[in-house]
Amino acid sequence: MSLPAIRAVRDAFPGAHLTVAARAAVADLYAREGAIDGVMSYPGGRREAADALRRESFDCAILLPNSFDAALVAWMARIPRRIGYRRDGRSWLLTEAIPPPQPGEIPRHERFYYLELLRRAGIVHEYPPCVDIRLDGREQARAAGLDALRSVGVPAPVVGVSPGAAYGDAKRWLPERFAETAVMVARAHAASVALFGAAAERSLCESLAAAIRGEGIAVRNFAGETTLRQFIDLAAACRLFLTNDSGAMHIASALGVPTVTVFGATDDTTTGPTGAWARIVREQVECGPCLLRACPIDHRCMTRVGSERVAAVALELWEESETRGSRAGEGVRPT
Repeated sequence: MSLPAIRAVRDAFPGAHLTVAARAAVADLYAREGAIDGVMSYPGGRREAADALRRESFDCAILLPNSFDAALVAWMARIPRRIGYRRDGRSWLLTEAIPPPQPGEIPRHERFYYLELLRRAGIVHEYPPCVDIRLDGREQARAAGLDALRSVGVPAPVVGVSPGAAYGDAKRWLPERFAETAVMVARAHAASVALFGAAAERSLCESLAAAIRGEGIAVRNFAGETTLRQFIDLAAACRLFLTNDSGAMHIASALGVPTVTVFGATDDTTTGPTGAWARIVREQVECGPCLLRACPIDHRCMTRVGSERVAAVALELWEESETRGSRAGEGVRPT
């Protein structure tokens, strides 16, 4: 979501040295970005982070997070110009406290929230073109991922599956339906399946692996085994990706991998994937999107989505991407 804003900063200040300071858990997202000169992984504590920033003698901090801590650390680092939204009681820590947009003032998708900060601060005068959010270095990532898959005996083409979601169970489609969908797609194209997730999701992914393996499909469970950078490489090497609304969805889509996402509790118009090869499957229900972590009733937004429906979307997307190539430029197509 931050990439269009970061690239807009680079375009506004082409001669500047641009460093992204990020939590260690997400720092690798920016490792191959051509607009960025350096990536600083935040140390754990406020004092340590402020000391690390102060040593670099930055002239300006553009704070994309809304958090009080982000502003406090920049203030403690004595960065002379500190730009951020006027949120969370942090105005006194900022040199430019920007009023946040109200509902309806900007396009709904989250990427425009960050771009609007730059516009209101006078850094940009209009939104740059950003129909697709794309990670740089996709070809290098894909080559590394294919090598890694070959080294562990996973033959291409590969269907990637990420059945978890950090926000809560309400975002998760039924695991057995992920397995059924993966089997249908893999069988249609003689593909293997790669399962991804956090360490806490390893047993979930193993249950899917057992079901997929039982149908005679080659499968490998990577849950809990990869760093973020390794996951990016492996995801880039997938021919198609099946997922919930999750970080894996954003990465696969930003890599230009044909990605099918089952949405339920969350709103795809604000946090959905972008670009030609993203497809969203959702059941329109009277209670959604509710944005709840756990469904208080019957989880109808997910239980009414069948595996045959998702497999049909995935197979159509596979064929379309094969026919048209992965450089086309249409938007997300809800299904």
